[in-house]
Amino acid sequence: MGETVIVTRKLPDAVEERMRQLFDVRLNLADRPFTQSELVAAVREARVLVPTITDRIDAAVLEQAGPRLGLVASFGNGVDHINLDAAARRRIAVTNTPGVVTEDTADMTMALLLSVPRRLTEGVRVIEEGRFEGWSPTWMLGRRVSGKRLGIVGMGRIGAAVARRARAFGMSIHYHNRRPAAASVAEPLGATYWPSLDQMLARMDFVTIHCPHTPATYHLLSARRLQLMRPEAILVNLARGEIVDESALVERLESGALAGAALDVFEHEPAVNPRLLALARQGRAILLPHMGSSTIEGRRDMGEKVIVNIRTFLDGHRPPDLVLPHLDGVHRGVTV
Repeated sequence: MGETVIVTRKLPDAVEERMRQLFDVRLNLADRPFTQSELVAAVREARVLVPTITDRIDAAVLEQAGPRLGLVASFGNGVDHINLDAAARRRIAVTNTPGVVTEDTADMTMALLLSVPRRLTEGVRVIEEGRFEGWSPTWMLGRRVSGKRLGIVGMGRIGAAVARRARAFGMSIHYHNRRPAAASVAEPLGATYWPSLDQMLARMDFVTIHCPHTPATYHLLSARRLQLMRPEAILVNLARGEIVDESALVERLESGALAGAALDVFEHEPAVNPRLLALARQGRAILLPHMGSSTIEGRRDMGEKVIVNIRTFLDGHRPPDLVLPHLDGVHRGVTV
């Protein structure tokens, strides 16, 4: 019996071709998302499952895994869509693709951070709707970002990459983390560490979110914390929608208690709150369809990491991007 690799979504052509060459692989050329019953069927049959962040690999799915399933090689950095406890109980290895989308996500964060105060989407609509009648000294005035304070929630790879870009734009860098960043990261940026998220939020002009979604970070920016932010502040989120209490954010924006927001992720994705759409039409929010890491290069690099993790696993070795390194013994063929 072959070492069956089942892929749940359409991947870049170059990645799929490499998989065909290396593995006994079943691809999803139609790119139709798997249903939960199809995910169950896949884990019953596969030796390796390659899901994406939109596939819910929960305990109900993993508890029905067949005896051959040894690896869930996720195509993406986040693993909040996988029940890691259930995988650990079944001794199923889980890998991700860390690091490869850092620069792409940081680029998009900076693009959104600039777009809200400079009213870019409003300006596009003016041109598209034929309302531009010529330059005026008071026309479409925005706000500069130079000299403003940026508060970064989560100073990991992406947070640090955002800080480097923002520093080049003349912003003052502040951050909240579980612990201070390494001196080699923080000192060149002149970054100020805030042990208290509440205190940082109350003093920032911009806040960007770059922490993972875990039970501990669900609604980390709660209604209470959003109330701490200054009326002139702008919130940017390219992490996960569940980190922000979206209903509370909408209320703050509608009341004018918050100047604006730029969101690439949503709490009930792919559904988008109609009130957010209304705010976007008013120029109070910019909304993107989860495209922060969407570059050709990034997707190709993610695929290569998935391939390396699978190849290493099938060769009987420890995958380089193992998410469950604390387990002892053997992950169904992988010594850890």
